[in-house]
Amino acid sequence: MGVDKIVNKAVFLDRDGVINDPVLNPETGEYESPHSPGDFRMYEWTLESLKKLRKAGFYLFLVSNQPSYAKGKTSLENIKAIHEIMNKELESNGVYFKEFYYCYHHPDGIIKDLSFKCECRKPQPFFLLKAQRDFDIDMDSSWMVGDRDTDIICGQSAGVKTILVKDRYSDKNQGKSSPDFFSENLYEAVKIITGEKR
Repeated sequence: MGVDKIVNKAVFLDRDGVINDPVLNPETGEYESPHSPGDFRMYEWTLESLKKLRKAGFYLFLVSNQPSYAKGKTSLENIKAIHEIMNKELESNGVYFKEFYYCYHHPDGIIKDLSFKCECRKPQPFFLLKAQRDFDIDMDSSWMVGDRDTDIICGQSAGVKTILVKDRYSDKNQGKSSPDFFSENLYEAVKIITGEKR
């Protein structure tokens, strides 16, 4: 008699605009990922929201495009330092991610080694499918939460349910996808995922 394989459910999360507040870049006039460690600000509801997901039995994964170094906007050291600040704040509050997946590439970058069309940049589902293989994830029971159409397309390509979080500053990266649900922020998204609000 065979033993059923244990599979796990997951929530895949974009970072900027979901976990933390984007930062105004005066050179572009747009809100972007933070470019220095001092600019990183986690939303006030982030920790509570992630704790609820873990309590509900979800594995947590971060899936984020971070092309600012490839574009010459900041250093790779700054990008990694921002990650360390975030992870330290998460872990000091008892929130642990199974994995952090970052794509540093961009096809229009200026750093040669990172400036090409890669397979890991969202909307490609590369990292979600990698997590599925590495952590035995049941995609039918899993979710992708992001604030851009590329997040939604990524999640749908991987076979998970999707929630589009409202972009507080611009709608130029939204409106060309069909998510399963919409939410104002991560806190509201978690209510949808846990069934408190549908």
